Amino acid sequence: MPVRPTVRFTALFTLTALASASLAACGSGSGSDPDTVKVSFKQSTDNSIKVMDTYLGDIKKQFEKANPGKKVELVPIKAPDSEYYTKLQQMLRSPKTAPDLVYEDTFLINSDITSGYLKPLDDYLADWKDWDQFIDTAKAAAKGEDGKTYGVPDGTDTRGLWFSKDVFAKAGLPADWQPKTWDEVLDAARAIKEKVPGVTPLNVYTGKPAGEAATMQGFEMLLYGTGTGDGGSDPLYDKGSKKWITAGQGFEDSLSFVETVYKEKLGPEVSDALDPNFGTKVRGELLPQGRLGIALDGSWLPQDWLEGSGHEWPEWSKELGLAAMPTQHGQAPGRVSMSGGWTWAVPAKAGNPDLAFEFIKTMQTKANAQKWYIANSGISVREDVANDPAYVDAQPGIEFFTDLVADTHYRPAYPAYPKVSVAIQEAMEGVTTGDQSVEEAARGYDEALKEATDNQVVSK
Repeated sequence: MPVRPTVRFTALFTLTALASASLAACGSGSGSDPDTVKVSFKQSTDNSIKVMDTYLGDIKKQFEKANPGKKVELVPIKAPDSEYYTKLQQMLRSPKTAPDLVYEDTFLINSDITSGYLKPLDDYLADWKDWDQFIDTAKAAAKGEDGKTYGVPDGTDTRGLWFSKDVFAKAGLPADWQPKTWDEVLDAARAIKEKVPGVTPLNVYTGKPAGEAATMQGFEMLLYGTGTGDGGSDPLYDKGSKKWITAGQGFEDSLSFVETVYKEKLGPEVSDALDPNFGTKVRGELLPQGRLGIALDGSWLPQDWLEGSGHEWPEWSKELGLAAMPTQHGQAPGRVSMSGGWTWAVPAKAGNPDLAFEFIKTMQTKANAQKWYIANSGISVREDVANDPAYVDAQPGIEFFTDLVADTHYRPAYPAYPKVSVAIQEAMEGVTTGDQSVEEAARGYDEALKEATDNQVVSK
């Protein structure tokens, strides 16, 4: 869930000292012991958050008990999102460093498929009865352009507006706030700035250090609400021509919103906004301590506040309100969300792929899947879990964020998307720091887009 330099995406994935450290951590590679399955996963940068560690530790015990003589070695990668992707790709390049199972963000999976880093799972899935329980949109997120499936999704997510009821009360704003337009969101932030000193009015993730969090939680939550896609088509990618869309009015309007947040000092200090670990601070400090009025963020936040998290906040559902992000002018359907998620994938160079898929099957029993969705505040991609009242009632907010699926959008997860995402982050950073005007940032995006997509672009 949520993620520098000014170099392009290709440079981002060069071998760095950071990546080298991850290679060393993987030892002699997954194939060194036929009875050990190596499972690599993204570990939280917040030392007190052990949701994934705890869950996988439990699955490890189950797996080893059910498979005598087999062992599971957990290989955590502790890094912000953008660095996690760098480390992961370095690991996947060699059989000496590739684990048997990896945690893949859906936004990057097609890039890794195209690079030949992942193994198709269709033969395994054909004999796995639980696969029929997964919803089609989730299955599609892990499918390559060749029609083969390369990952098993472990949930999805949606995004909306979290707001502090206490801050809103001090600012004279309603506790049942449901903004209808972008202007209403900005006006609420302005009221907080004026009446509640010492509080950050609004957080919108931005810039390269935030990585995909800036693109998805920030920019795309704006762009997909501008209505610039004809007939509901994607405003980033034209499926008819199979080309990427250059910056148009909706793109510039989205940049203008970001510019306004930081120019009017409605958001965090720019130095904080461009800190790669700022998301951890938002969840662990600013929201629980009532120091942030409005957060444009994801459905998974409560996982940081559950018992055992290190900064438990059982009162969050009483102290925070939830609102859908409105479309720009309130045009139909009136609200917008973005959905993504993560998958478990088997590297092409894995030494023990069969054992890896057996581990997936253990993780994805109905009971274990449901346990994971609840633990990480995820949204179920399995019909049997989604229809279980125990899941629906497990945690405040699940029903609200699940309802947003009806109006959600998915990123155009084609191989070039990671590079396009970086180009968006650069444009956002330009207007956030004030180094570029909206028009200059949009022109810069168009140039980067052409470079990222081999000039496969179209204007709308």
